[in-house]
Amino acid sequence: MTDSTRWQTLKTQTGRIWALSIPYFQSDQKWKARGLLLAIVLLNLGAVYMLVLLNEWNRVFYDALQNKQADVFWAQLWRFCYLAFMFIVIAVYRFYLTQLLELRWREWMTDHYLKRWLSNNAFYKMELARYTSLATGTANAGQSAPDNPDQRIQEDLFLFTSYTVSLSMGLLNAIVTLVSFVGILWTLSGSFTFELGGSSFTIPGFMVWMALLYCAAGSLLTYYIGRPQIALNYRQQRFEADFRHHMTRVREYSEAIALDRGAQVERGHLDLRFTSVLSNYLKLIKAQKNLIWFTTFFNQAATVFPFVVAAPRFFSGAIQLGVLMQIASAFGRVQDSLSWFVDNYPNLAAWKATTDRLTSFEAGMAAQAKVLASSQVASTGAVEAHDLTLALPTGAVLLDHLSLKAEPGDRILVKGPSGSGKSTLFRALASIWPFARGEIALPERFEQEAVFIPQRPYFPNGPLRHALAYPEPASRYSDAELDRALTDALLPQLAGRLDEEDAWGQKLSGGEQQRLAIARTLLKKPKWIFADEATSALDEAAEKSLYERLLELVRASGGALISIAHRPGVAAFHDKRWEIEKSPEPKGGGQQALSGAAEYRLRTSTIDDGTGPPSSAAPIGPVPA
Repeated sequence: MTDSTRWQTLKTQTGRIWALSIPYFQSDQKWKARGLLLAIVLLNLGAVYMLVLLNEWNRVFYDALQNKQADVFWAQLWRFCYLAFMFIVIAVYRFYLTQLLELRWREWMTDHYLKRWLSNNAFYKMELARYTSLATGTANAGQSAPDNPDQRIQEDLFLFTSYTVSLSMGLLNAIVTLVSFVGILWTLSGSFTFELGGSSFTIPGFMVWMALLYCAAGSLLTYYIGRPQIALNYRQQRFEADFRHHMTRVREYSEAIALDRGAQVERGHLDLRFTSVLSNYLKLIKAQKNLIWFTTFFNQAATVFPFVVAAPRFFSGAIQLGVLMQIASAFGRVQDSLSWFVDNYPNLAAWKATTDRLTSFEAGMAAQAKVLASSQVASTGAVEAHDLTLALPTGAVLLDHLSLKAEPGDRILVKGPSGSGKSTLFRALASIWPFARGEIALPERFEQEAVFIPQRPYFPNGPLRHALAYPEPASRYSDAELDRALTDALLPQLAGRLDEEDAWGQKLSGGEQQRLAIARTLLKKPKWIFADEATSALDEAAEKSLYERLLELVRASGGALISIAHRPGVAAFHDKRWEIEKSPEPKGGGQQALSGAAEYRLRTSTIDDGTGPPSSAAPIGPVPA
């Protein structure tokens, strides 16, 4: 790597760190943040000043011992008590305010990142991008698909704020200490004279130069010995997060895994991930061991080094014991300051890894924010799509150039083979699918008046009333309304249990979950209902009863019902059909680029009796060749 490349890399990294750090200090909490930071800086300066006073105390105290001055000895002991007390007070409040700044900063960053992650469905788009990169083998090709966003927001933000404050304040403290003590050491160390080639040379401030040489050599060796820790720390955080994530999936899908007798398989997956954790951690331990070998030797040698260098002057009578101890103390402070890099390298490596993970997460969110989907315009009251193209994240086109229209009063059944894009069409109409191109026209209050019922609904853990009203606050509905919705959805056994807390997504059977999702729909009384296999886990009698209630609901609201279903009985509740079928001769085996031919086409028809063939058929949009 050339010097210009290294400089450019350093400049880029510094810019990323600055971009992560500065927003909090420019936010609506900027004055509190800056005030805390200023207080911490002042306390650090005060702590260094106290060290200067204690360094001077060393000289007077040890001179009193050497000269057997009892009155000075006892006076200096009293002076040490109040100096130590002042240092303790400063240290305590420096710690408290530092922790408070880290807490406030983490609170703000977490709120900021959660807001961005959950806005515009970024969390959904990022998962699509991640799984796409894994499926296509480009998981490490860039930063557009960051892994484990939960770990980055929960753990990495904590580590970033903690390390940034502690390391920056430590560096400030080291610089101020160096400036404060280098003058003292220069004055006390005197000059060093030696003969070379018949000439006499004198080096003023000899101890200062020795401290610089000693620490420069130590910092250089520390960098080369400890450099592997940066990559190892990065991978360790990722492996730990993958292991934790898979355990969470086992807990969430516990019943399905148990029914499939999949415990041993999952044990194998967990063992594989934990093996990665242990293997990388063992490498990290070995790298840390190599660094500790050197840093421990370096720090132990630093204890006696100033005495070895200054001893000749002491034994010659040029300086007294107090001056020797003051030199040793000043050298220790200068050496500590210059050795900041040596002492903090493990933390710097962990901080660098954390910063890289956050910057890649930031880049991932920024990349998804730029993903353009179908444009939306207001319609005259219908749900319409014009020249709509639906593709998979891999780029394969499912349907293209569609022109659809669903008007109030319509009852539309969507049919087609598995994987043909039925659910993807619903995702596009819900404005969450980023791989759709074209124009979608929606009614003015569509977001408030539409409900999409997935085949596998989501329910938050907690009281049943919250699961039923989700995502609206349960306080919007009375207990009577909530109980009525449960009863109408064939869940009378849950009525009266609104305050019971549980993991409803795991406790309820698949059919009960689908009925609870329909109860949620009956409660909200939407105008537009999109049901994606919403009754696939129910028996025919229950399915018939619930569809009758959904029809009553859309008739009362003047809306429309659009369903994806395979059962013949569901067709009786619809008067139109959108049927997706294989294109006659799709090109490329279904792996077309976005500009290629679609794998499927969509045809529309009317339903006469709910079970017979369509009375008319016409393709929607051009039929691909």
